[in-house]
Amino acid sequence: MKKWLFILLLPVLSFSKKEEPQSWIRINQLGYTPGGVKVAVWCSKEEKGISNWELVDAASKKTVFTAKAGKAFGEYGPFKQTYRLNFSSYKKPGRYYVKAGGAVSPEFEISNDVYKGAADFCLRYMRQQRTGFNPYLKDSCHTHDGYVLYGEKAGIKDSTRIDVVGGWHDASDYLQYSSTSANATYHLLMAYRDFPTVFTDEKQANGLDGKNGMADVLDEAKWGLDWLLKMHPRDDWMFNQIADDRDHMGMRMPKQDTFYGRGFERPVYFVSGEPQQRGKFMNATTGTSSTAGKFASAFALGAEIYNKIDTTYSDLLFYKMGSAYSFAVKRNGFSQTASVRSPYIYAEENWNDDMELALAAQASVYKETKLRRLRKMIEYNRTHSEGYHLINPGLFIGGSFDHSKQEPITPWLGFDTAKHYQWYPFINLGHYELAKQLKGKQRDTIIGYYKEGIQRVWNKAKANAFYRGIPFIWCSNNLTASFAIQCYWYKELTGDKQFDELEQANFDWLFGCNPWGTSMVYGLPSWGDTPVDPHSAFTHIKNYPIDGGLVDGPVYGSIYKGLIGIQLKDPDEYAAFQSGLAVYHDDYGDYSTNEPTMDGTASLIYLLAAKEAASLNPSAGGTLRTPKNKLSYNFGAVTRGDSANKKIALVFTGHEFADGGDFIASTLQQEKIKGSFFFTGDFFRNPAFTKLIVDLKKQGNYIAPHSDKHLLYCDWTQRDSLLVTKEQFKKDLQKNYRMMSRFGIREEQARYFLPPYEWYNDSIAAWTKQMGFQLINFTPGTRSTADYTTPEMKNYRSSDEIWASIINAEQTRPAGLNGFIVLIHIGTDPKRSDKFYRRLPELVQYCKARGYQFQRVDELLKAD
Repeated sequence: MKKWLFILLLPVLSFSKKEEPQSWIRINQLGYTPGGVKVAVWCSKEEKGISNWELVDAASKKTVFTAKAGKAFGEYGPFKQTYRLNFSSYKKPGRYYVKAGGAVSPEFEISNDVYKGAADFCLRYMRQQRTGFNPYLKDSCHTHDGYVLYGEKAGIKDSTRIDVVGGWHDASDYLQYSSTSANATYHLLMAYRDFPTVFTDEKQANGLDGKNGMADVLDEAKWGLDWLLKMHPRDDWMFNQIADDRDHMGMRMPKQDTFYGRGFERPVYFVSGEPQQRGKFMNATTGTSSTAGKFASAFALGAEIYNKIDTTYSDLLFYKMGSAYSFAVKRNGFSQTASVRSPYIYAEENWNDDMELALAAQASVYKETKLRRLRKMIEYNRTHSEGYHLINPGLFIGGSFDHSKQEPITPWLGFDTAKHYQWYPFINLGHYELAKQLKGKQRDTIIGYYKEGIQRVWNKAKANAFYRGIPFIWCSNNLTASFAIQCYWYKELTGDKQFDELEQANFDWLFGCNPWGTSMVYGLPSWGDTPVDPHSAFTHIKNYPIDGGLVDGPVYGSIYKGLIGIQLKDPDEYAAFQSGLAVYHDDYGDYSTNEPTMDGTASLIYLLAAKEAASLNPSAGGTLRTPKNKLSYNFGAVTRGDSANKKIALVFTGHEFADGGDFIASTLQQEKIKGSFFFTGDFFRNPAFTKLIVDLKKQGNYIAPHSDKHLLYCDWTQRDSLLVTKEQFKKDLQKNYRMMSRFGIREEQARYFLPPYEWYNDSIAAWTKQMGFQLINFTPGTRSTADYTTPEMKNYRSSDEIWASIINAEQTRPAGLNGFIVLIHIGTDPKRSDKFYRRLPELVQYCKARGYQFQRVDELLKAD
């Protein structure tokens, strides 16, 4: 951990005469796309500025780009002098660092792949936040929720038991709020709708490993929808939150929750539209619209998306959309959360934005599914007395536009402060959904609202080198992600790129281009400076990683000083960068800056998906062609070539055994195709395999590394738990390459690396990339990799079973075996007499008959 490293270094530092650095260069640790905005920030505690700076190739150490420093921005936070170093015009992919005024930045990458998989990575945190069944813990929690409060006017006696199990814990605490959950659900649904090709399918609906034919982001969105359905079980029932601030009495794992005096039950607060308990006071609730409007929006978008996936579920959401909207108009106004012990609540004070979105979303779903909906409504109303709750569809757009005029600019934009969640969501989603459906002057009006809000932030941001115009209030990172999305939507609606640098600056801030030089996302990037000691029971009690969680972010020094119960547990490694302007701590004791939130992470997932989608289409950034070859990735490794092309790579791995080597080599020669062979250092060392390796090389096959000692890199059950250090990994792989060099195979001829046991995580992928290589793995979907199993093993698979799995994948998958990397072991334990490699001729002939071509893996995975 960073803090222990800091402590261990103290004796060394105390005796060192070396001066402490006074200047730093902050960068986006994720990297930059070739065609995108690329800016680093130089900052110093000295008043002296810089005149020039340079961009350096990390491999060759050669300067590739130089420029004058330009405008000095002066003081910001702990710094006396700052500059923006813009290298957007440099577009060559590679690894680089920036040098200026005695400071050197961390290395970073310029590539179209820098954001690849980041949105999927952050879904890990959403899954970890699940309540009910928690796939991370592989256990259930909060299964007794809950007992109703404030529902008397709806005919629900206080303490009545109701089943509302499910959804997500809101943050590191275990409270659950309908407003934040509905907003998170909407962001996840939007991410799938707007960027469907970005997301993969690696998890089942319950969050456990395995594919289910559904993008994981949609699985997560449905988890939210299912809980919202429970929180709105009847037309006249809706619930605002589960639990209250009694949750904060102590840290514990979620299953061990007995803080409410009723066993494992927790209170469930009804959406009454009236003030409710807030410690010694009452909250300021005025109506039902803010919460119910969010329900209606999520149901509407869910109904639209599921109309093409599951019509029964879509119909249910469509009906609930109407009933939630009816609940929203019962009493115009906002609903705040209830608190019992402390003054901290979600103090939402706006609601017109929620109604604008609810109506715009209903207009969209009605438009997309109109004819089927009309038939369904007629059928439903014949058999149900209550009927569908629908207003005249012709009024959707008009009503939405009327609400937009009541809150044209989200009030915090351009302001220095706001109450906690006072203006929520942090940007107006309704403007975007409405503008897409409008034409003419009305459309221009809505877009003008967005532009004015951005301009207000820009008026503040342009005065400092970080282009920071976001107030340092609680959840400032959530505001940052949301504001970057608003900039993105404005550009999408208009094509106007004048705010591109401001948008990118807010994105860069989240990943290290900030005064502290740290990413604000746990574990992203895996090689960077990221949170390690968040305010989280998962990390504090069990040392579990909370991958992908966006932490709250810096707050004003004045806010930090006034908070209750904050006490740092360790020395502050960012002490040099704290200031009266803003404070950030990577310390469990600071719940104000370092606590991850579920809804902020959901917003970030949308933003990351937008960034990845743009990188897949660099022409949107201006200069590069879209790669012809679309590769599939998993945890940072390439796992499939272009699924649009009928091409296959046969991959063979070897460590201890090579009994199939001669047979495989002979088959490849007879069929006039090339294979790809990945061998360990021990395989290369074995004199019994020397002739085979020489023959395979002469035949033109691809030969590459498989690690030196066939190490197991990460735990089989906890994939995130590394079993090797970065240094151990590097030394082992370097030894593998040295053994290959004895056979005349140079590093540049073998850039693809296939991990031992075919098991790895994104840290291994990142370390591989830092060494200049690319991690690959087999394509999931067949059982060819089980050809090593022996009869006494529980997971034994016969050659017939393996064959059947390959044929089934070819015949039932939409893209068949297109782009597949099919892995077979070059030899297996003598205990296995049923050798699958003996069926290689049959496999090759079958695939050829079906129109497939065989390629070496380096040919299959070419970028163009």
